[in-house]
Amino acid sequence: MLSPEEEGLVRQARRLRVSTLIGLRWLAVGGQTLAILVGGFAIGLEFPIVPCLAIVAATAVLNLALRLRFPASNRLGEPGAAILLAYDIIQLAALLFLTGGISNPFAILFLAPLTIAATSLALRPTLGLLGLALICVTLLARWSLPIPWVGGEKFTLPLLYILGLWTALVVSAAFVTFYAYRVAAEAGQTASALAATELVLARAQHLSQLDGLAAAAAHELSTPLATIALVAREMAAQPGANEASTDDLQLLEQSVERCRFILGRLSSPRDLSSQGLDFSSPVELAEAAAAPHRLLGISINVEGEGPDPAPKCSYNPGVVSALGNLIENAVGYAEKAVNIHANWTGSTVAIAIVDDGPGFPPNILARIGEPYLSQRKDRGRNQGAADGHGLGLFIAGLFIKRSGGVLEFANAQPPAKGAVVTIEWPRQVYEQGQGLAGGR
Repeated sequence: MLSPEEEGLVRQARRLRVSTLIGLRWLAVGGQTLAILVGGFAIGLEFPIVPCLAIVAATAVLNLALRLRFPASNRLGEPGAAILLAYDIIQLAALLFLTGGISNPFAILFLAPLTIAATSLALRPTLGLLGLALICVTLLARWSLPIPWVGGEKFTLPLLYILGLWTALVVSAAFVTFYAYRVAAEAGQTASALAATELVLARAQHLSQLDGLAAAAAHELSTPLATIALVAREMAAQPGANEASTDDLQLLEQSVERCRFILGRLSSPRDLSSQGLDFSSPVELAEAAAAPHRLLGISINVEGEGPDPAPKCSYNPGVVSALGNLIENAVGYAEKAVNIHANWTGSTVAIAIVDDGPGFPPNILARIGEPYLSQRKDRGRNQGAADGHGLGLFIAGLFIKRSGGVLEFANAQPPAKGAVVTIEWPRQVYEQGQGLAGGR
């Protein structure tokens, strides 16, 4: 399924470009002018030539105004396109009024703007334009100047034939409009499905690349981490080291050991999916994910609320890692505290991570979670997280989706401030471990 932003891009792609509409209208202006001149001077038909040319000239002036007002690549919004197509219907109706009404063979051109509307506009404006065209056809069947004829003779069609022309135009307009709209809608659905498939494949490719990068990073980082641990032990063993320095060096050595443990798990991905048969409530799950980040100078508070008994699930390293990435991101931008709320009801389980930082920038909020999209600009405590490419949130989103959950990003409602990240699972999925137990 496409995101709202992606669906908007699909709708945007269907909109009429100004250059396309202007080109079609210049073609209509040329054809109408040629028909008027040939009919009036070459064939000798008697009809109001000057008023007809004035109507065509008005369309030409409008085309020039559109060319000057909009860039050629600009795409018209639905209201603007509908207004211009309505003008085309009324302009054609005015020409037909002066040249015989629906008895004029060119009355079939009512189908042109309707077809354009059906393939580029939503259903409501398309139906509005269809209604306008049917009104014009009905009025022209009753009121119009006589159809021009050679030598000025009066040519009158039988009433039954006029009724047949009206019926044919009404049925054709309705059929062509609905048929073209249906075909365009199915084409749009196909395009949306293809876009969604390409997006899924692209994300899978990113994940596959990240798996290889993780294994390579685990191998490359093992040597410098061993060196750091060795230097820390030697510095701690020196006689001149004071107690504070010794504590710091021991903490550094513990952190190095944790890094080596994490890298060891990355180098053996099969071990990740086979670990952990312990059961975790939402509070325990949040506590396990928050534990490594409590040494960063930011208060992390975990609380839970819901009816007894609390739901429990199989321990999943992937979900814990995803929660850890989200908590790390919150800690990196928080000013004083990060609050984690684990809530459950009879049907859902949710974990919300709320920080008191500046929140997500509005211009990228809709795209948070995409790979290689980051809000970090030389700020926050964890400058190296995910290399500043937004990969942490992307990976977290993949793990949460695989576990059957939904990940949402938002900002706190004013006057509160900060970012709000919410994970929600159906309680049955959480408890049965569909996707949670295996992690893949």
